[in-house]
Amino acid sequence: MITPDFLLTNDTAKALFERVAALPIIDFHNHIDPKPLSVNMRFENIYQLWVQNDPYKHRAMRIYGLPEELITGTQTSDYEKFTAWAQCMMHTAGNPLFHWSCMELQRVFGISALLKPSNARQIWEMANALLATDGFGALDILKRFNVEMLCTSDDLLDELAHHALLKDQQSEVSCLPSLRGDSILTFQPDWIARLQAICEVEITNLESYKNAIIKRLDFFDLAGCLLSDHSLDSGFKYVTTQEPEASALFVKVLRGQSLGPEQLISLQSHLLHFLGQQYANRRWKMQLHIGANRFTSSNLRRRLGAAGGYASIGNTVDVHSVSRLLDDLDIQDNLPKTILYTLNPADNAVFASLTGSFSEDGVRGKVQFGPAWWYNDHYEGIAEQLVTLSSYGLLSTSIGFTTDSRSILSFSRHEYYRRILCNLIGTWAEDGKLPDDLEFLGQLAADISYNNIKTWIKK
Repeated sequence: MITPDFLLTNDTAKALFERVAALPIIDFHNHIDPKPLSVNMRFENIYQLWVQNDPYKHRAMRIYGLPEELITGTQTSDYEKFTAWAQCMMHTAGNPLFHWSCMELQRVFGISALLKPSNARQIWEMANALLATDGFGALDILKRFNVEMLCTSDDLLDELAHHALLKDQQSEVSCLPSLRGDSILTFQPDWIARLQAICEVEITNLESYKNAIIKRLDFFDLAGCLLSDHSLDSGFKYVTTQEPEASALFVKVLRGQSLGPEQLISLQSHLLHFLGQQYANRRWKMQLHIGANRFTSSNLRRRLGAAGGYASIGNTVDVHSVSRLLDDLDIQDNLPKTILYTLNPADNAVFASLTGSFSEDGVRGKVQFGPAWWYNDHYEGIAEQLVTLSSYGLLSTSIGFTTDSRSILSFSRHEYYRRILCNLIGTWAEDGKLPDDLEFLGQLAADISYNNIKTWIKK
């Protein structure tokens, strides 16, 4: 099924894909663990590489009704869990997992057969034999995908040692940290205590809390950080909050006093605004992932933790809150380049239109409507994001795609995205909606696939 013309339905699309297929990959947001990359870790088997750390697959297996022990259990072997995935994989038809899985097997292992129970043993042995050879370590696989840069998600207290080690060892793949800033806004006592110890700063008030944060931001900056990221879940609210009010609320936090919902919103809003200023000062890019409903199954959360693949799409966005945050920063000339991601596709037009609400002289696409994210990065979701952006903003300034994934094999999704992009542009051209000019169309596809993000992320 994964032929050279996969997803390319006309001659123009095929010609465009030839022009972008070999372009390097810049993946500006993912959850890849840098440790395996820093040692070019070898995987014992295909389950460890392909299934173990992929919540997308785990979610599908639960929907199919497989026992949790065969998905994330510790009393079953890797082969048993792999064969459970083989049982489920055939039944993901229509879900992007079907396309992704076929592409991953073919692009990395050269396996074109459809995985199913009857050939699971054969594919297990073929893949494992390849993983035992040179050229199949974690870093080797990234190079196979032609990854030029990836930006991981890292807590403010992470030491970033593996990023430094990777940089010292090689220069082909740039693996940079990016700040996942959620911990800063949750005010957990244990986390604050660790921040004090690492920074050697006694946190007694909001000012000392900010000073400790600044020390860690400086540390990230020296490590090459270019981006921050905040998960603003369903129900996100922002209110303009001045320093005296926020300071009084933070003292309550330090004393172990509970804040009411509105008080918590006020304190978080003040710190989010403070962080936005700090990002702008460092020329970091601010990513806002908005709209997840993470508190669904209490049973799965208790068993698997906070990121076990069971969250859902949340309510539509409070656009006033998003606009207020951006405007408060913009008024002070402290609005960093920003990427807005929505998990609820009902907000696509809202976010696409916001890209034209905040601008800066000489900066192309200062505010970006981020690529189709999480539950939206299927064929229709990717196409819809592109069409919506082109309708309300400028598709030509788009910074393309990112995986938001924990799986090394997920970098094949950049090819998936580029095929959908080229097919869309090619179809527009063949329908007479764009000129029949391959140089013009090819430049547009190449800019969206690679050139725009390469420029946008570094300036």
